[in-house]
Amino acid sequence: MDANRYRFDPDNAGAPAAVIVISSHVARGSVGNRAAVPALETFGHPVWAVPTVILPWHPGHGPATRIVPPAGAFAALLSDLAGARWIGDVGAVLSGYLGDSAQAGPVAALVDAVKCANPRALYLCDPVIGDENGLYVPGETAMAIRKELVPRADIVTPNRFELEWFAGKTLADNSAIVAAARDLGVARLLATSAHPMMSGHAANLLVSGRRALLAENRRIENPPNGPGDLTAALFLARVLRGEDDEAALAGVTASVHEALARSAGAGELVLEGRGASLLAPKTPVHVRQLVQPAQ
Repeated sequence: MDANRYRFDPDNAGAPAAVIVISSHVARGSVGNRAAVPALETFGHPVWAVPTVILPWHPGHGPATRIVPPAGAFAALLSDLAGARWIGDVGAVLSGYLGDSAQAGPVAALVDAVKCANPRALYLCDPVIGDENGLYVPGETAMAIRKELVPRADIVTPNRFELEWFAGKTLADNSAIVAAARDLGVARLLATSAHPMMSGHAANLLVSGRRALLAENRRIENPPNGPGDLTAALFLARVLRGEDDEAALAGVTASVHEALARSAGAGELVLEGRGASLLAPKTPVHVRQLVQPAQ
């Protein structure tokens, strides 16, 4: 079999690359794959969507049936994708919520296969493991993400509480978030739920090399589930489009703010018919570069 048929074709580099998205799937609502897939498709990317768990709705709405693919079947499906003749079309992998710790290994193997076929491919790890109330996945799953997936990632998009779990300590200010992000050793880390500098605002903090950028806009109270999944997908889409750090951060912050504002009272993110807002949001965002102590 000709190995070159699986490799990246530079002559097709101008077309939006396919993205593999590996996360939860709900029948009702816009979380996990149901938030990430439409966001990426809005930017023109073909999406290969892999469910890690199937639910009728987000668990925050109440008890629900939970279907986790058997570990062997999940590994076999990802192995099939890794060996697919179209693997060279893939320009990025995004992983989110895992239904079981055993899923981390096959995800890691698929990431390796994609990067082998296309050395320019990106891997974004969204470590969906917890919130201000602590971990909502088993410790084994969180540790598998930390050990097997985060080290492979080009971009990591934790909320502040997830980053605190990785760091093993409270991150009381943005300087602590920056330090924890750098200790994690990834090229780009976008921390949501960062500390705003303006009253009544929410903040995202992007750490990239020696730069640390803080984006703020007005806080939306009682937001629906799913903004983290949407943030990860939109940031990846903007990076793949070639935007610089500041433009990508401002764009994703504005788009998510508009999605939350337009979903007020719905109990779910409302993404239908919102393509223009995802591509070209109008909400103003204040972006500043944080001054860090010399090291």
